[in-house]
This record gives sequence, C-alpha cells and structure tokens, in this order.
Amino acid sequence: MSAAMGTQPHVQRVPPQASDPTVSDASSLIHESHRRSRAFGLSTEDAPDFSSPLRGEMADALDENRFLFQHAAPVMETLYDQIANTHSLVVLSTARGLVLHSLGDTDFLEKAAQVALMPGMDWSERSKGTNAVGTALTEQEALTVHGNQHYLEANKFLTCSAAPIIDPYGQVIGALDVTGDHRSFHQHTLALVRMSAQMIENHMFADIFPKAIRIHFHSRSEFLGTLVEGIAVFSTEGRFLSANRSAQFQFGLPFSALKAHTFSSLFGMPVSALFERFSGALPTPKQLVMHNGVSVWCRVKVKPANAWAGSQGMGTGSERSPAEASDVRPRPPETADATAPAPLKQTGRKMQFSTLHYLDTGDPQVSSVIHKLRMVSGRDIPVMVLGETGTGKDLLAQAIHGDSPRAGQPFVSVNCASIPDTLIESELFGYEEGAFTGARKKGSIGKILQAHGGTLFLDEIGDMPKHLQARLLRVLQERKVSPLGAGKEVEVDVAVISATHKNLKDMIARGDFREDLYYRLNGLVVRLPALRERTDFDLVVQKILKALCENGAQVTISPQVMDVFKRYHWPGNFRQLHNLLRTAVVMVGCQGAIEFAHLPDDFLEELDPEAPARLPPQYVAPTPVLPAATDMGAPPPPFEPCTDGQRLHDVALSAMAQMLRLHKGNVSAAAKALGVSRNTIYRKKDLLPPDVLS
Repeated sequence: MSAAMGTQPHVQRVPPQASDPTVSDASSLIHESHRRSRAFGLSTEDAPDFSSPLRGEMADALDENRFLFQHAAPVMETLYDQIANTHSLVVLSTARGLVLHSLGDTDFLEKAAQVALMPGMDWSERSKGTNAVGTALTEQEALTVHGNQHYLEANKFLTCSAAPIIDPYGQVIGALDVTGDHRSFHQHTLALVRMSAQMIENHMFADIFPKAIRIHFHSRSEFLGTLVEGIAVFSTEGRFLSANRSAQFQFGLPFSALKAHTFSSLFGMPVSALFERFSGALPTPKQLVMHNGVSVWCRVKVKPANAWAGSQGMGTGSERSPAEASDVRPRPPETADATAPAPLKQTGRKMQFSTLHYLDTGDPQVSSVIHKLRMVSGRDIPVMVLGETGTGKDLLAQAIHGDSPRAGQPFVSVNCASIPDTLIESELFGYEEGAFTGARKKGSIGKILQAHGGTLFLDEIGDMPKHLQARLLRVLQERKVSPLGAGKEVEVDVAVISATHKNLKDMIARGDFREDLYYRLNGLVVRLPALRERTDFDLVVQKILKALCENGAQVTISPQVMDVFKRYHWPGNFRQLHNLLRTAVVMVGCQGAIEFAHLPDDFLEELDPEAPARLPPQYVAPTPVLPAATDMGAPPPPFEPCTDGQRLHDVALSAMAQMLRLHKGNVSAAAKALGVSRNTIYRKKDLLPPDVLS
C-alpha cells in the first residue's frame, strides 16, 4: 500500500459536482507516476506479470474486502449496463490494487486477460507501472490514463478511467475503473466512474453505523436524494462520526477537522431539538443553519439498533424518520458498537415499487401474473419468476413480499450471479468464528438466517454453483441451516422466491441444474413479459418520470421521441428504459419535454439507419419537427430530411445550428424554439459551426 494511503484524500478539497470530469491537465500526475515506475525498477518492455496470489490468499482478500464488494457489485452492474457493447470492462480493486471483480464484454475480457487485467492480479503501480487503478490509488485522485500514457508498452492499447473509493471513515478502501480499447476513448467515462464511486460511498453510509443519526442536506432542496447531497452521521448523543465528500465541502472542513465537532457545534442546536424539529407526521425537508451561516435543506434518517434480527419488525434494516422512530432519543454513551460496522443489508429498491397493485399498470400479461400471485399469497408456495434481464423480476419479488403476511419481516435478496463462487457458500449459510482464514470475529449469520421470518429472494438462481444446489435443497426441505464450521443446525422459517432469465429445463437436460431443486422452487412459475411486448408502455413511462422528478416538477416526452421509444426493441427492458430516462431528466432539468438532443449518444447510435439489424423491422428514422414560424415572423429555413447515413445525433446538431442562425446566435431564443434548455445547446457548442454562436 502506498504511504499516502493514511492521509486524507485530496478529492475532498473539491465538491464532486464541481470537479472537472475530463481531468484536462493530468500530465503532472502521469509524469510523477512514470518517475515512480522507474524507481520501482520496472522497464517499459516488461512482459505482463501473470503471477497471482494463491487461491487461499485470494479468498482471504475477498473476505477481507467483503464490505466493499457487497456495496460495489450492484453499482458495477448498473455501470456495466451503461457501457455494454463498447469493448470495455468494469474493474473493482482493493486499496492495494488487487483486482477483486470485473464485468465486461466477452471480446474485450479476452484482450484484457492477455495483459493480466482480471481478478486476482496486482495492478498497483509497483507491479504494472502507470495505470489508472494503481495511479488513482497512489495519488488518491480520479484520473484517466490514455494509450501511450501507460508505462508498460503492453498496456498502451488500453484507456483506463479510475476513481478511488473512500469508506465512511475517510480512508481509501479500493478503486473503481472502466477500461477499454484506446481507440474508443470517450471523455465522459471518467465522470461516469466518479459518480459510480460516489454512489458506492453513499451506500456505505446506510449500513456502517447501526445506532446513528444521518443528516442528508444540501443548500438546494431539489438536490436532496441525489449524488451531490451531503451526508453527515452522528451518534445518538450528537458526536460526529462521519461525513461524505459533499458534506465535507459544504461544511468547509476536512474529515480530520470534523472529528473534533458535534452536531451542536455544526448546526447550532442540541440533538434533542433536532428530533423536535423533525417530529411532524410527514418527513418533509426542513431548513437548518450550519456553523458557517449557510442555510441548508435537511432530511433526517434514523436506523434502528437491531438492524437484522429476524424476529423484529424492522428486520430488513429499514430506516425511519424521527417521527416514525419516536422511541429513539438521545441517550448516554453506550459501548463502542455505536461506531462499529453494522451487518450488511440489501440495497433499497431501485424504483420504489412496493406492492402488486402498483405494478398492475394495465398490461393483460402482467395482470394475469398478479392475479395468480394474489391467489397463492400467504400459502407458503414457492414462486419462480422468469423473464429477460431487466424486466423487473426483483421489483416483483419485493412486491410479493410487501403484499404477504411476512411484509413486516426481512426481505433478503441474494444475487447468485454477482457473488464469487468462493464467497457464495459463506454468504448464504453463514459461518462460525475461525471457520476459515480471515473469517470475522463472531462469525457471520448468513443470508438465509437473516431472512428468518421473512422472504429469501434468490435472484439469478440459474447461476448458483452446482455443488451448492444440494445444500440449498436440503435447507428448503428440512428448514434447517448449518453454518460453516458449526456443529449444530439452526431452524429457519423463510418464504422463497427465485428468479432467472435462463432456461432451467435446458440446464437440467445438460446436467447443469438439479431437477429436484427445480421442482422444489417452482411451486408457482410466472413469466414477466419483455418491455417490447407490453401494452402499458405509456403508463410505465409516466410512473418512472414521476419517480425521477421531485418537488412537483414535471417532464414530458415529445411525440417524436415517444414514437421512437414505442418502436424500439429495448434489449435491456426496464433497466435500460429507467437509466435512459434518468439521464434525459437530468439533461432537461425537470423542465419541459424530452427531445432527441436529451438522449445519450449511444442510444442515438443504436437508432442509426446504417445498423438495421439492431432496429425493430418497422423502424423509420423520424424527421424532427421545427416550428412553422417564429416570434420574428419569418419561417425557418427548410429542414433537409435524413439521408440513409445520417444519425439522429447529427439531426439534432443540424436543428440547433439552423435555429441559432435564425435567431442570430441568441441561445435563449433558439433553445425556446427547439423546446430544450440553454445548457443543452451549450453542451453541444463545440460540435456546432463557429458562425452560429454570437
């Protein structure tokens, strides 16, 4: 580990929302990294080093970094969804540069393996010289290492963008990286990596302090609940415990200085007054004034101390506002467990759908599924949900639990595809202290026992290793769990929901899935239709937009864009639609309508008429509709229709250019005529002809 690891991260000097995502001038960092690489005795001609730790050491590393992996894995999946099919991969490393996990396109995974960029390999500067993972960890800065900037010749075909991940104690815990072919470099990749790293950091705050008070705040109320909100954590008696990067920036104090503060010194009131202030029936944001005189909007969250005991009503580790947690009041200091890491819980629902009724949006196939599920609710019949990736199988599972008699008990989700084979057994069944090298003191309860009294959701059950299928079958038959290293069995009561996008019957025929386990899991089998097969697309889009826009803001979709949406085949289903709309809403700013100019470039490229294989057969590239006349009284120049080789992205740029010429470079007038924000045009200014801007 670099000697700099113990120091406070440099990134905390800059607010995340204000930092330059392109890191335009990283030459000094690269120069210093090359100097260190030479000092390590590396030669630019060195062959890739494929030496890796022993299997036991890798298992120890995975267990040692369990907290990081649990929070990073779902974010990595979301990040990969956004860069899929771009000849890239997502990499997670430890603080020492050891690669823990990677997700990527199959063709590029093979290329990456040729330079040892895969789990178990050391990508610190000492081992690989200048590279994004190793250099980001050493400098504790997010940066891109492009092509020839790599120290080793073997790595110069890569472009890597990495950001360090800071834990809630202010220490570097690992790094997140996106690596791709240097020829497909995109300047916005680093911004995406930075946001994903910050998402991981913010998720950690929800789990690590079991008896803490969390203040979510920002000077603008619309930024509450976003990546740029500040999060500060205090003990129940008001002692400062932690703060994320945005909170440190808003306080104007580094992590080390905040350690000397209390809630009272930072917000000018005792903790008891905080509970009184937020004791209303509705947990609405309220204003507080910080020590520096800045007024901020706040939400307060309290996590119950018993975060995962199966017999308790708050067993999922869910959070309450002070109004809901009336029994939680400041109390005398207790033992050190107020600052100890809490047991891990599952991340929250991505789109906040909570009941079967909410999911029933009028599609006949979905209505039939929900009708069947209601008939078996509470009957202890296992449910298996089939459907393509992204169709909302996890949301349906949570809705089944939410409408069941077990709704007040834990809902524990296990993604069998995202947990390494070396960890899934201990994750599911738990282990006793000393069961294996690196095991936690006091052991781990395991996901099955965490779900005691509630629901166990086995997502991607088709990816469960064959040798664990027999153990799971025995648990389901006997309702008993034997943790690793334990000499006794523990009774467990769980409802089981499983899900997969694979054909399990084909897997049974190949010998890849146990037939007896299949028939134990498929009490009721339901299939979710793909998004392209549903008849309720309009209502689904409205619900997603409503969830994405807060404070009463409304966003619509232009008829031309909606027409393309309805014709598109949506290979990523709801996950793809949700991510695309989330990006578009940010571009629009919750004001006005979503136009082609607000859509991501990769989506527009998929609509390219030159790629008919990726389009639904009935697709016809639309021609944007411009106003027939402007407030100046003169009709706009005629708009030339798309040629076969012209992309919608080019169409949007052409429309902007024509409107700017018509309005003599007046960006505000052009934006109003096009129905987009001024920022949309400013973001594209480098791609527009120089004569159109005044």
